[in-house]
Amino acid sequence: MRFLPLFPELVRQLFREPATNRFPAKYLPPTVTGFLHDVAAGRARLTPPVPTPPEFRGKIAYARDSCIGCGLCTKICPSHAIELLPTKKIRIWIDQCIFCSQCTSICPKSSLTMSPEFLLADEDRYSEDLIVE
Repeated sequence: MRFLPLFPELVRQLFREPATNRFPAKYLPPTVTGFLHDVAAGRARLTPPVPTPPEFRGKIAYARDSCIGCGLCTKICPSHAIELLPTKKIRIWIDQCIFCSQCTSICPKSSLTMSPEFLLADEDRYSEDLIVE
């Protein structure tokens, strides 16, 4: 009987519109170039991206020049996604980050901020897009 509190929410979600949109098109086209030709001809349309709210916590932005290398961000990070380098600068592993924003709150120089960027999928966890230096 522990599931009864979840039941009303389950019923509500069955009749609501999805909170996400299909990106970048409603259905996956056979070829990207063919799809772009269809968009140019007016036979297909791109779905616009979802706007992010003002306090959205996306990918961490790092202002390397203002960082003093104090290491407070590495100590407070619950997922150990921030590494202090020997040069007194940091490396952020985005694939480990849980986007809690604790590092941005503790940074004395405001070198870390949360950007609105949220498209972070990649095949390689060591790609340049998933490592912030």
